[in-house]
Amino acid sequence: MSASNPNEKAPLVRIMPCLDMQGGRVVKGVRFVEIKDAGDPVACCNAYCAAGADELAMLDITATVENRGTLLAVVRAVAAEVTVPFTVGGGIRDVASAAAVLDAGAHKVSTSSAAFRNPEVIKEMVAEFGADRITVAIDAAQNPAFPSGYEVYIDGGRTAAGMDAVEWARRVDGFGVKVILPTSKSTDGVRTGYDLPLIAKIKQAVAAEVVASGGAGTLEHFLEAARAGATVLLAASVFHFNIISISGLKAYLNANGIRTLN
Repeated sequence: MSASNPNEKAPLVRIMPCLDMQGGRVVKGVRFVEIKDAGDPVACCNAYCAAGADELAMLDITATVENRGTLLAVVRAVAAEVTVPFTVGGGIRDVASAAAVLDAGAHKVSTSSAAFRNPEVIKEMVAEFGADRITVAIDAAQNPAFPSGYEVYIDGGRTAAGMDAVEWARRVDGFGVKVILPTSKSTDGVRTGYDLPLIAKIKQAVAAEVVASGGAGTLEHFLEAARAGATVLLAASVFHFNIISISGLKAYLNANGIRTLN
C-alpha cells in the first residue's frame, strides 16, 4: 500500500470565532445573560484573522428584542478589515435588512427569530441572495415534552416557541439552506462542552452543514463536536480571553484525525 494521509477522508472542519455584539462592543454572556465586555470588534477581527480563523461570525444580540436592524456602521468597520468569510446575524428580518448587511460588507447573513415567525423569509432570502449566503440559527433548550427532547427558543433565547428544534431544523433544511447554527441554552457560555446530542440529532436530520455553538471550554470539546457531526466549530469566550489558541486547536484536531483548513 502507498503511504497516505490518515486524515484525508475525514470531514474538513472550519474554526469560527464569534463576536457577540451589544452597543457596538464585543460582549460575552452565560446562557444568553450575564453579559460582560470583551473588546473592540475591529481589534478582535484583526486578531482572529491573524491567528488563523477560517471564518468569523458577528451577532448583534439585542437587535431583535430592541426591534431594530443590525448596527451597519460596525459591520462596515469590521468588513473593511476582515480577510476571511464573515457572517452577520441579529435583526435580519427580511430581504431588505439582509441586503443592507450584505451591502455593508458581510459575506453571509444569519437569521433566527424572524425566520421562525415567517419561514417564507428564508425562501425569499435564498432566492434573492443564493443559499450559500444564508445561515439559519436555531436557539434551543432541553425539553422532554418534545420528540427530540429540545424546544426552539426565539428573541435571543428569551421566548419558548412551542416547536421541536429538530423538526424546525428539518423544515429549514427543506428550503435549501446550506448552514444551520444550533445553540443550546443549557451549555451556552459555561465552557462545559457543546450540547452533543443536539448537534448529532440535527446533523442526522439535515443535509446542511451544522455549526457547533455554545459551550466550548477545552480542546476536547471541539473534537467531540466534530465527531458528533459539526463541520464548523464556533466559540467565543475561549478565544476572546486567550484560553485556547486557534493554531493550537487546529494542531490538536489534526492530531486526532479531524482535518482543518491550513
